[in-house]
Amino acid sequence: MSQTTAEMQKAAGSSLYRKSRFDMPEQLIYLDGNSLGPLPSNVPAKLANVVQREWGGSLVRGWSNDGWFDLPHDVARKLEPLIGAEPQSVAVGDSTSIALFKVLGAALKLIGTRRCILSDSDNFPTDLYVAEGIAKLIEDGFHVKSLPTDEVETAIGDDIAVVMLTEVDYRTGLRRNMKQVTEMAHAAGALVIWDLAHSTGAVPVNLADCNADFAVGCGYKFLNGGPGAPAYLYISPRHNDAVTPVISGWMGHSDPFAFDSAFTPARGVQKMQTGTPSVLALTALSTALELFDDVDMTALYERAQQLGDMFIAEVEKRCPDLVLASPRDATVRGSMVSFRHPEGYAIMQALIDQNVIGDFRAPDILRFGITPLYLTEADSVKAAEALEKVLNEKLWDDERFRVRGAVT
Repeated sequence: MSQTTAEMQKAAGSSLYRKSRFDMPEQLIYLDGNSLGPLPSNVPAKLANVVQREWGGSLVRGWSNDGWFDLPHDVARKLEPLIGAEPQSVAVGDSTSIALFKVLGAALKLIGTRRCILSDSDNFPTDLYVAEGIAKLIEDGFHVKSLPTDEVETAIGDDIAVVMLTEVDYRTGLRRNMKQVTEMAHAAGALVIWDLAHSTGAVPVNLADCNADFAVGCGYKFLNGGPGAPAYLYISPRHNDAVTPVISGWMGHSDPFAFDSAFTPARGVQKMQTGTPSVLALTALSTALELFDDVDMTALYERAQQLGDMFIAEVEKRCPDLVLASPRDATVRGSMVSFRHPEGYAIMQALIDQNVIGDFRAPDILRFGITPLYLTEADSVKAAEALEKVLNEKLWDDERFRVRGAVT
C-alpha cells in the first residue's frame, strides 16, 4: 500500500528528529536554538579529552601532535557544504562582528569611487555598528544608508558600493531572496555581503549558486557550537587575488612560523585568518557539526516550515491577543516564528517558568526558534498550550517577570 502524503511527511520528520543526540532535560521544550543551540551529547567527552589528554598530556605539542593548528581549516571544510560554498572559500575564527569588519573592509577596497554602504535599518545592530565604524575609520566619503526593510531593494542603484544584508531577519524571521537581491546588486555594479547568522544550519544556503561575493555567520545558533562559538567568513574565489586583509594577523601569513617582520599574505581565503585559533571552542563546534553529516538541509527546512505553520495555527487559535510578526508565507520565513505583545518580556519570562524556552527582542517581540532536530508536532501544541495558560491566567502579571535581565 502506498504511503499517504501525511505519512510520508511524518516519516521524513522522524528521520530528522534526533533529540537523543542532545543533552537536554526531557520535559523541556526548547524554542531558542536561533539564539543558542543546545549541547550536542558528543561534545562533553570530546572536550574532556582535549582538555585532559591533549592539553594536559601533550601540552604545547598538541599543536602538532593533536592537530590543533589545522582546526580552523578542518571546521571551514565542514561548513562549506552547509552554505553551498566552493572548496577553500571559508575561513573560521573570531566573532561575527570581526568577520564582518574583515569582509566589509575588503569589499570597500574593491569598489572604486562609490562610497555608500546600503543596509536594512532593522538589520542586526552589530552589523550597522561595524559598518558605521569602518566608514568613520576609513573616512574618504564612505557612509551608511540604512532603510526600512521594504525599501532596500529599490534603493540599489549606481551610487551603492556594498549591499550589506542579513538573509533571515533576526526579529521576524523574514527571509530575503538571496539570489535575486545579489543579481540586482551586481546589475547595479555593487558588491553584496550576506549575514547568515540565522540561516546556517536552519535553511538551505547556496552561496556559489547565488554568485555571492562575501558572507559571514556564527557557530552558536542553529549549528549548536556552544556559547560564543567561532564565526566564519566567506569570500568568493573570484575575489581571492584582489582581496587584501584589513587585519593582517600572523595566522594569515604565508609562513607564520618564519616570523617574518613583513606581512606576506597566504594564498586564498587563508590570508583572512588573524590570531591563534581557539582550540576548545573550535573543538566544540567541529564536534557539533557532526550532527549535520546525514542531514538534508532542504528536507530540514521543509520540516521547519511545517512545524512553524502548525505553531502559528495553534497560537492564533489559543492566544488571540498575540499578533503575528513573522511572514505567514513559510516560503519567505526562516526557521523562527515571532509574535508581538506590549507585555512581551514578562510573557516570555512566565512562559520560560512553564518550561518552554523562547526569547524576547525589543520592543515587543516573543521569538521562537523552530528546529526539527529536537522539536515535534506535539512540542508545538504543548508550547502553544503553555502560552495560552500564561495569557489566560495572567501568569505574566507578576513583578518577578518584569525584572529585566542582562540578557533577554
